[in-house]
Amino acid sequence: MKVLVVDVGGSHVKILATEQDEPRKFSSGPKMTAEKMVSGVKELVAGWKYDVVSIGYPGSAIRNFVVSEPHNLGKGWVGFDFESAFACPVKLINDAAMQALGSYKGGKLLFLGLGTGLGSAMVVDGIVAPMELGHLPYKKGTYEDYVGADSLERRGKKKWRKHVAKVVAYLTAALKPHDVVLGGGNVNELKELPPGCRAGDNANAFLGGFRMWEDASGRDASPRRSRSLPTKPPHSSNPGYSLMKTDSPTQLSKEVNTCP
Repeated sequence: MKVLVVDVGGSHVKILATEQDEPRKFSSGPKMTAEKMVSGVKELVAGWKYDVVSIGYPGSAIRNFVVSEPHNLGKGWVGFDFESAFACPVKLINDAAMQALGSYKGGKLLFLGLGTGLGSAMVVDGIVAPMELGHLPYKKGTYEDYVGADSLERRGKKKWRKHVAKVVAYLTAALKPHDVVLGGGNVNELKELPPGCRAGDNANAFLGGFRMWEDASGRDASPRRSRSLPTKPPHSSNPGYSLMKTDSPTQLSKEVNTCP
């Protein structure tokens, strides 16, 4: 089975398919509707073969359906029939959840995506839980208002980095994760990572998209040059927590569309 993974962001739409070596991308932005996204993807993948599609969507999604319009894109996403548009089966989840799925090594993972906004998701014992932490109140606005791309541009790197450190500290203290991954394009703007964090990789979004379609036999649909999936989680310093023996992609793919 060949998988086409579509990672929809506020600035770009990035795509990769099984048996392809290099991802492709095109610009998105506040005028891009769901229909324009599909048209752009189809134009860019001309000549690629795929049987199914994984979509990482920058907003709320439950059981393959968009439930709220995106903050940084155009309208027309709620109720859009992606399966008819692509003429094949489609699995759709929050974009941060898809990247969290690709970053997961076991235990309790908190993923924060520093991009146009603030993406967020958790993976707990193999179950993916998309979240909207970026819209929680913080100072005179929301977390996203202070750690998103606009804040980086308006406040400058020094102040932005301080807010990122505070937000990570607050969320880590509240959610008690064993593993914190900071992803998104702006993670490269950090001088150093906050304590206890590791840097993600945008390529993990593609890895998460491929893992969504792993079948019961455990065969994966990753491209030829994708990194091998981890088989064991990192050691936990919490003696009361029993880590999973394996990173079970099959279990993850079953749960990924379950409403948390």
